[in-house]
Amino acid sequence: MIKKIRNSKIDWIITLVPLFFIVGLSILFFFLPQQSNAVLSQIRFVLGDSFGIYYLIIGLGIFLLSLFIACSKYGNIVLGKQDEKPKYSFFTWGSMMFTAGLAADILFYSFSEWILYASDPHIKELGSMQDWASVFPLFHWSLIPWGFYLVLAAAFGFMLHVRNRDRQRFSEACRPILGKHTDGLLGRIIDLVAVFALLAGTATTFSLATPLMASIIETVFNISINRNVITVLILLVTCVVYTYSLLHGIKGISLLAKACIYMFFLLLGYVLLFGGETRYIIETGFSAFGRMIQNFFELATFTDPQRTTSFAQNWTIFYWAYWMVWCVAAPFFIGSISRGRTIRQTVLGGYVFGVGSTVISFIILGNYSLGLQVSNVNDFLAMYQQTGDLYTIIINIINTLPIPVFVLVLLLLTMIAFYATSFDSIALIASCYSYRKLKSDQKPSRVIELMWCLLLIALPIALVFSESSMNNLQSVSIIAAFPIGAIIVLISISFFKDAKLFLEEKKKEKEK
Repeated sequence: MIKKIRNSKIDWIITLVPLFFIVGLSILFFFLPQQSNAVLSQIRFVLGDSFGIYYLIIGLGIFLLSLFIACSKYGNIVLGKQDEKPKYSFFTWGSMMFTAGLAADILFYSFSEWILYASDPHIKELGSMQDWASVFPLFHWSLIPWGFYLVLAAAFGFMLHVRNRDRQRFSEACRPILGKHTDGLLGRIIDLVAVFALLAGTATTFSLATPLMASIIETVFNISINRNVITVLILLVTCVVYTYSLLHGIKGISLLAKACIYMFFLLLGYVLLFGGETRYIIETGFSAFGRMIQNFFELATFTDPQRTTSFAQNWTIFYWAYWMVWCVAAPFFIGSISRGRTIRQTVLGGYVFGVGSTVISFIILGNYSLGLQVSNVNDFLAMYQQTGDLYTIIINIINTLPIPVFVLVLLLLTMIAFYATSFDSIALIASCYSYRKLKSDQKPSRVIELMWCLLLIALPIALVFSESSMNNLQSVSIIAAFPIGAIIVLISISFFKDAKLFLEEKKKEKEK
């Protein structure tokens, strides 16, 4: 039974400092867009170019760590009582995990990401567009990203359901290492950094994909309102949807997640079966996945030390930073809904459902348009080089499908459902951060949940009006992820220390 708690337990520092910070940033982005973007770009260059290997090492290390956890004795630990059964079916659990971990960005990038790579000099260094343009989307969205999520989900699930800790925060996951310092200044700094990163990741996600939703509305309803105005209206509508879902608790989130999954796979099935590129999609996808696995370690350690193309700095480092900032909320949510599953089931199940669904999306949606490109039916690359507008190109891609209006409406509804499912889980976790103590069977007050629902929408709206480029939106994540990377490492070490102690305690109990 979910219990409500008193407002007297609210941590006003963690609640109000990020609020004032985000309001300040929103004002700067709105009134000083050029100056703000210039500062962001400079900081991004220092972190991404000079310290880029930092992100790459953490990314590869966390992925390898996830495999070790799943295959080791720690994988046998049940997240909850050791005889407890999972609370949710595999499909419901997987649906909530997938939709919470990946917002509508997956649809935006699935259609278009190969275009960003196809003309990059690094692709020419490796070989042909046919061989490599579809490999990097799979690499940037599959194993290492979900490795971040699943290692931390195991750590947070262990903290919440095995140790029954009453503080649902990053700092609490570091307690086995930090000890009493968790309750002091160091713990407070970790939590503030985590909340800032959470808001940065939210802003990047909302700001990148919502203009596509605006373009769909312009096309379907044949209206000529300014895209930024439509984008803001979409943000507000999405905010209403995820706020309504959140206020109805986990039940509302699970229903929305399942509806999202049904629409998602309907979209994929339609493009695969009726787009006319079925054989090409399957064969190119199969080859791209094999090439990604075969060259995985080379891709994960490529730093371009001579900066011949700066591909790693422009893309791989951005993506690892992007997943790091999302680690503040998504793994907490995955860990909380994984009660009753073993750590091994959580990690391997996460890879099966999360990575599997992600890979299928990029293979089908990406290779559909790539097939039209290589067969010279359409020249999407030329369109991109002329306009630089991916949103219009995605509309053109969809217009090549049978009954494009149906696909556009389905895509719009699926994106809204993805956003709503992702952000109601994020708002839930952010609301938990506002409390000094909060057990797994307690629920934040609706006032706090509503505040976070509104706060999550503020910075994206400011970024939309600041007309930030994709490069500057990426900068937000890269900057926020720099301290988060060190915290992720600290949480991982803390988990192993605490899990080892737990297994020793259980062994002693059996020997008595």
